[in-house]
Amino acid sequence: MVSATQAPAPPQPAPESSTAKRRSGPRWLLWVTTPLILAALIGAWKLYTVVFGVGELILPPPEMVWTALVDLLGDSMIYEATYVTFYETIVGFGIAVVVGVVLGIVLGKMRSVERVLSPFLVATQVVPKVAIVPLLLLWFGFGISSKIFMAAIISFFVMMQNTILGIRSIEPGHRDLMRVIQAPWWKRVISLDIPSSLPAVLTGIELGIVFAITGAIVGEYLGGDEGLGALATVMLAALRTDQLFAVVIIMTVLGFLLYAVVATIRRFAIPWHESSGRATSL
Repeated sequence: MVSATQAPAPPQPAPESSTAKRRSGPRWLLWVTTPLILAALIGAWKLYTVVFGVGELILPPPEMVWTALVDLLGDSMIYEATYVTFYETIVGFGIAVVVGVVLGIVLGKMRSVERVLSPFLVATQVVPKVAIVPLLLLWFGFGISSKIFMAAIISFFVMMQNTILGIRSIEPGHRDLMRVIQAPWWKRVISLDIPSSLPAVLTGIELGIVFAITGAIVGEYLGGDEGLGALATVMLAALRTDQLFAVVIIMTVLGFLLYAVVATIRRFAIPWHESSGRATSL
């Protein structure tokens, strides 16, 4: 029998939760599966060109695309085109962040205004963007301005919708507390609305960067003389399919890097939230 005066045993550290274990698995698994899947896809690509005898004009083999990619990386032209696309994407994305988040906060707090403006905002998204490119070229010219506007108009909507969702998901009790202490409206926005809706807002921003680079490249492809989209058009017109594939690979890498940067910012901006993957269980 344990004596009543015996000191209690020191508390043992809590075992790692099953959720944390599930998170730690994919971290190392990703570095194993991604190269294997990529190698399998390249192998299937090569096998398809050999077995079915596909011409190089239709589908060049992987080694031919790799050679074209190395040649492109040795030419300053590709870096100039990449910079133009990067600039258009970032500027358009920045405009979309400001417009989407601010408009989302306003519409999230004023339902009557949202009902009035909602049909017009939705109309900006349901209209095929390819159809309005000629108008953008007419209004803004063939320079980067039309591509920036294209990137912004495609990406702002998802940010606005996520901001509205975040504003309306705030706990009613928190709002009541702000009313009790008679906090001014700007204090409510800074201290309650923005921090509480931040996970949803950052999710919209994370998706928005993908739409932004898509809009910039589509604008270049349909009516531009600079950027990766315009370069892809030149390669297609010259029937250089291998270099066209190489340009597409560079587009993909640029988009992935931009997405990775935004996703990393989101991960570290809300470490306390479960969606960041960094929240720890007590």
